[in-house]
Amino acid sequence: MAKILVVDDEQSMREFLEILLTKAGHEVSAASNLSSALTRAAEGDLDLVLSDLRLGAESGISLLEAVKARAPSTEVVILTAFATTENAIQAMKLGAYDYVLKPFKVDELKIVVGKALEHRSLLAENRVLRHRVGRRDEAFEIVGKSAGVDQVRAMVEKVARAKTTVLITGASGTGKEVVARAIHARGQSGGSFLAINCGAIPEGLIESELFGHEKGSFTGASDSKAGLFEVAGSGTLFLDEVGELPPPVQVKLLRALQERRVRRVGGSTDLPVAARIVAATNRDLGAEVLRGRFREDLYYRLNVIQIHLPALKERREDIPLFLDLFLERFAAEQGRPRPSLSPEAERILLGYDYPGNVRELANVVERAVTLCEKDTIQPADLPAPLRSADPGVAERPTELPEKGVDLQAHLDAIERRLLLQALERAGGVKTEAARLLALTFRSFRYRLAKYGIGDA
Repeated sequence: MAKILVVDDEQSMREFLEILLTKAGHEVSAASNLSSALTRAAEGDLDLVLSDLRLGAESGISLLEAVKARAPSTEVVILTAFATTENAIQAMKLGAYDYVLKPFKVDELKIVVGKALEHRSLLAENRVLRHRVGRRDEAFEIVGKSAGVDQVRAMVEKVARAKTTVLITGASGTGKEVVARAIHARGQSGGSFLAINCGAIPEGLIESELFGHEKGSFTGASDSKAGLFEVAGSGTLFLDEVGELPPPVQVKLLRALQERRVRRVGGSTDLPVAARIVAATNRDLGAEVLRGRFREDLYYRLNVIQIHLPALKERREDIPLFLDLFLERFAAEQGRPRPSLSPEAERILLGYDYPGNVRELANVVERAVTLCEKDTIQPADLPAPLRSADPGVAERPTELPEKGVDLQAHLDAIERRLLLQALERAGGVKTEAARLLALTFRSFRYRLAKYGIGDA
């Protein structure tokens, strides 16, 4: 659950967003003007601010600047019916995570909100990890003792000192950026590590972000700007979710990889590329090529060396290691003694499938450490989907235990299990899985998102 502030001078829009985000499980507050929004933001506990660009005679840009000055880790998403390249660039430069055009589709807004909150969570996790290990940003540890992780670790050692392009594949939350940083740290290039989420930057800005632009090349380009390919120097440029790149940018990326040169937007001079490129995706890019959504030549240029990260459920022997790591981390962060796990809680944690992988496990443990009142984590401190997935409950669908049962959690467990079975039987094809359950595709996607299954 995240704390979200909705700021809009239209009451109907405020109420709509409040209902939408509350139903999604968030704690939502609202403000109708800049003054009340700043008063709420000053409390400093917000995860996300969702603000209209125009607040009567006032500007959402002013709110953005104030929020970033007081709480830099709070994400800000701008809503606007008056988008121009100029104000979009201004908002992004001032620290906005993204902007959404009105009228918007509900599903699109949910995706942007989800990605903004995920981005904030990842940044917080990285800060805690750096504090814990007491080393520089590059010191990222690949955790695990399973055969799959041993193979990843061995491949990292083999490719680290080369300049060869690497493609890291695996589901969301498996730790692809951790592997990218490990490659960079062991490569000893001496340069910096720069990361960009290719799916988080608006299509109109991604080209400028990667390749830079010259002054006057488009409205709002008041100064020349170096792109990430230039800024990375001889270090590493990590292209996360590279499968999200729009086709025109795919063409430019292919040229940069082939010729090791880039050209700024509006520029006439080619600039050399010295950075090592590491890309990552949670998509099957081979399948995307066959569907015509990703360039085949770019796929082969990226896929010189592939490192695949297995899902957490495929390496269950690593779960105890992550439990130890996260229990220690979040207890230290909250300034409390590290709690232990009751046998029942441990059984549930070890037996769950974790569709959100390591990231989900980290969130589960952080929640448990926060909620447990004594020095031992109990099943009640764990989220309902984990409790309901426990075989001790889920395998007896018609029996009422003597002490009663959490009916909603029980029904959720049955629904989640059938969703997974339908996906498996349909070979991952969601339209077919929806048909097997007699659901519309939209309803099926809603249920996947509800239980955090795949990328919904």
